[in-house]
Amino acid sequence: MRAEYEKNDLFSSPAFRSLREFVFEARNAGPGDGGTEEFERELHSRLMAVGRDLIRDHIAQHDLDAKEIKVGDERFRWKMKSKQQYCGLAGTFEIERNIYVPVRGPGKAICHLELRAGIVEGAWTPLAARVMTRAVASTTPKEASELLEEIGGMKPSTSSLDRLPKRLSQVWEEKREEFEEQLRLLDPVPPRAVTVAVCLDGVQVPMKDAEREEKRSEEDKRPQGPAGYREAGCGTVSLYDAEGERLQTIRFGRMPETNKRTLKEQLEAELVSIYLAHPNLTLVCLADAAEDNWTFLSELSSRFSPNDINEAIDLFHVLEKIKGALNAFHGEQTPESKAAFEEFRIFLREKDDGAERVIRALRYRRDKCRGAARKTINDVINYLCKRKERLRYKRLLDRNLPVGSGVVEAACKTLASERLKRSGMSWLEEGVQAILTFRSLIQSERWENGWTLLSSEYQRDVKVSNQAA
Repeated sequence: MRAEYEKNDLFSSPAFRSLREFVFEARNAGPGDGGTEEFERELHSRLMAVGRDLIRDHIAQHDLDAKEIKVGDERFRWKMKSKQQYCGLAGTFEIERNIYVPVRGPGKAICHLELRAGIVEGAWTPLAARVMTRAVASTTPKEASELLEEIGGMKPSTSSLDRLPKRLSQVWEEKREEFEEQLRLLDPVPPRAVTVAVCLDGVQVPMKDAEREEKRSEEDKRPQGPAGYREAGCGTVSLYDAEGERLQTIRFGRMPETNKRTLKEQLEAELVSIYLAHPNLTLVCLADAAEDNWTFLSELSSRFSPNDINEAIDLFHVLEKIKGALNAFHGEQTPESKAAFEEFRIFLREKDDGAERVIRALRYRRDKCRGAARKTINDVINYLCKRKERLRYKRLLDRNLPVGSGVVEAACKTLASERLKRSGMSWLEEGVQAILTFRSLIQSERWENGWTLLSSEYQRDVKVSNQAA
């Protein structure tokens, strides 16, 4: 293999010679009749051939000709040589490498070359695996396969693109808490941050029928939402400066899970880390009106900011409810409804007793109508009365604190809906979590560090053993 490369003549390999000849011919022949696209495609093809040779040679250098090796405290003896195909960004190549088996007793054979080089899942170079994972986090395996083939170089199959992120997600989950702790240490709180906001929400995603029915304890609820759908959880932790400008947002997405247990653990751990470094930050909790969300968020408020509770139902959700009540009384999209809506919006944002003013005005309208309109308005009144203490928007706005959960609403859309709810899609839980994990890292600007942590799981220190077999 490495005989193709003479130490003093790098251009001795067929791929290098082919590239050199192409370059010389192109320089001497001029632009020709083939066009720029054809020229660039041919150049890229030859560069990829050189790339395959170089990465093959680089990886082959990790092989050890030893009778016995050690991985950690475990000793392995040489068994045989075996050829294996690997794939890098430039395409597929073959290497003959040594295989070892445990010295003591039966056990799984290992390829120390793969461990030293960090080969992912026995087939992919780290960069190839990274590109594949990010591609599938962004689009479907079929579209990713077509795009990579169009680019040239590696040509992973659709099934490989589907399978690899799921396997990597499983590896991530095995050490998720440790990885997330390290990511927090590598991602310090911006110096200008004075406020931290936690938002929690969910989005219905299409799940395969076999996964809809899962084991539940007696107190667990049945699935909610349309048939064939279950709620994936989305959460955000955002940092703001004194002027209310958002500086940073960490996004989390979790597969459908009872009471969003893991998601809540992630949000809480993020807050613990933030407050250890910056104990004086102001905490704001935001969500829609779902009771389970507020049970958790109120516990966070009591724990991290007991003397300054800042909780708010997302203002947009509240205004949507109010608009429905006003349309029921005045008629949909009438000038009277629009004028009243603007007045109520100002009440909520600019008056200390804004919630009370809105409730009184709605009660006046309720008492003047009957039938369905009366019921609609009364339902909104009950909604507002039950949550009145979380409608104090002026108190938050006066301190440049956020009053909307648009950040987590956007997370629901960009983390989940845009990727998981395309036409005809239906998911198993392992597939959902793989997508949410990697999209969360990417959108939180933690992908670089996250991939370093994940890919390091495939690399081990291998030493030649001095002990006899």
